[in-house]
Amino acid sequence: MTRKQKRLAVIAGGMTFIIAAVLLVMFAFGQSVAYFYMPADLEKTAVGPGTRIRLGGLVEAGSVVRGEGSTVKFSVTDGTATIPVTYVGILPDLFREGQGVVTEGKFEAGSTVFSADSVLAKHDENYMPKEVADRLKQDGVWQEEEKTQ
Repeated sequence: MTRKQKRLAVIAGGMTFIIAAVLLVMFAFGQSVAYFYMPADLEKTAVGPGTRIRLGGLVEAGSVVRGEGSTVKFSVTDGTATIPVTYVGILPDLFREGQGVVTEGKFEAGSTVFSADSVLAKHDENYMPKEVADRLKQDGVWQEEEKTQ
């Protein structure tokens, strides 16, 4: 093998390694992505059972029902549509009706109830998840309060 052939073999091997690494990273990211939806989006878009998604909106007033143990049922709304949610676990302290929430989980096969495995609530009076606030503002459901000094 000449010097030129050795150099080309090393370059080809390096490029093969880099391409393989990029493909593995892209595959890993594709498997862990959880897409964000609002309830109205789910009426328009078919999400397969078992597909992990994030569901965001406001906790519908009067919808929180505490079941046996740590099971909680509530509804997430964006003013246009409402999705029933079940969650088993301890809810954040700031979780309450009328507040912004982002849940992550999936729809079970043959069910319209969203089964959440994590629930995120706002952490102070001025915070709402950006995706939720943007969509609620866009739909005209949520408006920022005027700040007085």
